[in-house]
Amino acid sequence: MPTRANHPSIPQYSLEESRPLHRQPEDTTTFGYSNLEEELKIKGFELYSSAGVRAQMGPLKSDYYRISISVRGVTKIQLGLEDFTHGNGTISFTFPGQIFSKRGLSDDAFGYYLLFEPAFLEDTIAPDRIPAEFPFFAYAGVPFMQLLPAELNAVTGFVERINTELQQHHHGRDKAIRLYLYLLLLELKRSYLRQELHQTIQDTAHTYLVPRYKKLVSEHFLTKRKVADYATLLGVTPNHLNRAIRESTGHTASEAITDMLVREAKAALRYSDTTIAAISDQLSFSDPAGFNRFFREKTGQTPMAYRKNAAFS
Repeated sequence: MPTRANHPSIPQYSLEESRPLHRQPEDTTTFGYSNLEEELKIKGFELYSSAGVRAQMGPLKSDYYRISISVRGVTKIQLGLEDFTHGNGTISFTFPGQIFSKRGLSDDAFGYYLLFEPAFLEDTIAPDRIPAEFPFFAYAGVPFMQLLPAELNAVTGFVERINTELQQHHHGRDKAIRLYLYLLLLELKRSYLRQELHQTIQDTAHTYLVPRYKKLVSEHFLTKRKVADYATLLGVTPNHLNRAIRESTGHTASEAITDMLVREAKAALRYSDTTIAAISDQLSFSDPAGFNRFFREKTGQTPMAYRKNAAFS
């Protein structure tokens, strides 16, 4: 069974537990970890190409870091409350505990993705230092960016070197893979800093408030349900926050909180066998009937109907 994160309503998967969720059962490819001999596998790290990947995944959480590299084609992804479109030369990042989903994989899509546990690089960097060293893995960071052709070539070159090490019994292969992964992260950080993405959330009030508000909602929505709570965290008035969110997104600030509740409920219904009553309690509804009304109003289905339909999708 999947391990549980801070909030038990949504499963948080380890590397091995999540593999059937992102790889097709009939996958016959041989890149990276796909059909890799058991004795060649390395604890805490996996690498794949998009060949053999499922077209849809999530929403769910994982207890590892993810780097997704798009070489061509299109994929829609969602990180917390933020929507992104993968295209040629784009990169996205997720960190442990973040809600992730993917859909809309185009027929010509191709790329790579690397998955690694926080402790995998501990010989080079302490696990708790990863978000500070590589800001695209932090809540306040930008989790999506576009690479220049030369940068993409450098990154995919490291991916190919890692794959070569994985497939061989060479002396020191484990250390080589860790070093190549660290160098890949440094290459990505150089692009991140070149684009000054670390400064984008500070440019104007609105560009700061909107992404920061969405990240805070993704992190605290189970315990903070009022817009005023987030306004306090952000150091603005509720009216100012509401106005900034509406002008930027066309929706109210409270709709973002509701959206996260719906996504959490859907994930719990789809990926766990927790009872409807227990999910209602975990999401802090006064009673199951109130949860049923809320879910039906927002989705057009009862929680039970959604769970049954999800089992066949």
